[in-house]
Amino acid sequence: MANHSIYNADAFSKLLEIQDHSIDMILTDPPYNLGCYSTGNMKFNWRKDINNDVADWDNVNFNPADLKDTFTRIIKPTGNIMVFCSYNLIGKWHEVFDPIFDTFQFFVWHKSNPVPKFRKAGFLNSCELIVCVWNKGHIWNFGKQNEMHNFYESPICMCPERLREPVHPTQKPVKLLSHLLKLATNEGDVILDPFMGVGSTGVAALENGRRFIGIELEKKYYDAAERRLQSCKRQFSLFSTAPANGGRLSGSLPV
Repeated sequence: MANHSIYNADAFSKLLEIQDHSIDMILTDPPYNLGCYSTGNMKFNWRKDINNDVADWDNVNFNPADLKDTFTRIIKPTGNIMVFCSYNLIGKWHEVFDPIFDTFQFFVWHKSNPVPKFRKAGFLNSCELIVCVWNKGHIWNFGKQNEMHNFYESPICMCPERLREPVHPTQKPVKLLSHLLKLATNEGDVILDPFMGVGSTGVAALENGRRFIGIELEKKYYDAAERRLQSCKRQFSLFSTAPANGGRLSGSLPV
């Protein structure tokens, strides 16, 4: 079986090629659309600038409803969907997905080292939300009660894990992604990230014996993800592999 396949493509188009009910978990970090709330980047003469504007791609309008039909078509009946989001979009995710899944919950990632609040007005932005949806009979590896809180605390992605070139402003730590996919999948399952960025979900998948499909529109992020996954493949060679450069694989990955 092939262990991963990644595509430099538009997610909304490429998702149409994925087979029905073939994905065990969708774990992804789409745009938050926070650009309209930004007060601009903060510049300092004594430290690195603070990026409040995120990136141009975050300003492109993103509507969770545009993913409803595709996500429900490709996820297995036993599958799980977990999507990073922000306060401004969680209501939209709930409006679209709560009526069509048995369970809609949210998970909190508490960042133990958030960016300081230099203006000392308001709370530190130390939490991110993750929408979690599933149906009855979904895969779930329940551990001890005190390990099953809908809360996880860790630092934001730091060096040496955080890439310096290219810098992705919302790169997520592999440790957090591994925690989520180990709860919601088993070894050999297929993880999909249609907004792959620099491939952190794929790294977490391969390191934990899962298979991975990733889609990323921006070439510089796709190239970085390909390098990371090829390196990871050499370290964790759990499956026979085929080229991951956007081509159809001969294994059983469903795209």
